[in-house]
Amino acid sequence: MEAKLKKELGTTMLKSTGHSGGGCISQGQSYDTDNGRVFVKINHKSGAQVMFDGEMASLEAILKTETVKVPKPVKVIQLDTGGCAFVMEHLDIRGLSKYSQHLGEQLADLHLHNKKQLEQLNKEQQTVGKGVGHLEAPVVEKFGFDVTTCCGYIPQVNDWQDDWVTFFSQQRLQHQLNMVEKSYGDREVRELWANHILSVY
Repeated sequence: MEAKLKKELGTTMLKSTGHSGGGCISQGQSYDTDNGRVFVKINHKSGAQVMFDGEMASLEAILKTETVKVPKPVKVIQLDTGGCAFVMEHLDIRGLSKYSQHLGEQLADLHLHNKKQLEQLNKEQQTVGKGVGHLEAPVVEKFGFDVTTCCGYIPQVNDWQDDWVTFFSQQRLQHQLNMVEKSYGDREVRELWANHILSVY
């Protein structure tokens, strides 16, 4: 795998730093390269490409908001042994508990970013003689995402919807219930959900 990483990253040096980690989904390892230190997530499952492509697009979208520090994504690499590696900027995140309040504020800014951009755009459009300024992150008025993302190994339906209730109920909750019925044949769940939807609408 290291030879593949060297080739894809265009680096002659690929030295493990000893920083490693992982969970129940992927494993990770940090390396020093000609272009600096990177963190490599590795997953050998068949769905790794979809999962990592979604994660890369998500990080790119967050970076454009300039609200919270996230690792800069570099590349998703298909492995010869199956699965993929996702290369990103290495961030030293040890001892960050003292910054928890600041992180909370940044996460709030992230969630308000699009709303603030919409307000800025509307204000500029109503100002005589002032054109619309350049916005680094695109303004969206719907709920969804351009690419498939994953919750663990489970691909999420991210089709754009006009309102949050439709997006969350149909593409998060309904999607999960469909998988429960398909995997376990539990029709009672569908009936309970259908009754709930009728009571809400």
